[in-house]
Amino acid sequence: MSSNDSLARLAAVIEGRKPQNGGDPDKSYVARLLSKGPDAFLKKIGEEATEVVMAAKDAEHGGDPSRIVSEVADLWFHCMIALAHHGLAPADVIAELERREGTSGIEEKALRKVRAREHEAIAIVPGAKT
Repeated sequence: MSSNDSLARLAAVIEGRKPQNGGDPDKSYVARLLSKGPDAFLKKIGEEATEVVMAAKDAEHGGDPSRIVSEVADLWFHCMIALAHHGLAPADVIAELERREGTSGIEEKALRKVRAREHEAIAIVPGAKT
């Protein structure tokens, strides 16, 4: 069984726990977070990202490196809640990573800048003052 299968199964559970899909905020952590709105799960993502950083720093100074895995799992889980909220799935992230495969990070960043400039140029209305 692949990691993609595990992520897809977890995404299906999260989808089923959305309040609009019958998830009960009194019985489900996911439903509770989603019912509180984006600020609740975005705050958790920030907290979990900080915990990943702290675990990695601790591992550099003799701490248990397995804590990094645990904290990244928490971060991914909360990011999956954000994906579900926006109608996205882990497969979308995997597709983006596959699209980037073989492209250096420097190239990717440069391409994003070009795309942003193109988007801005399209948004300019002819005859409008800039």
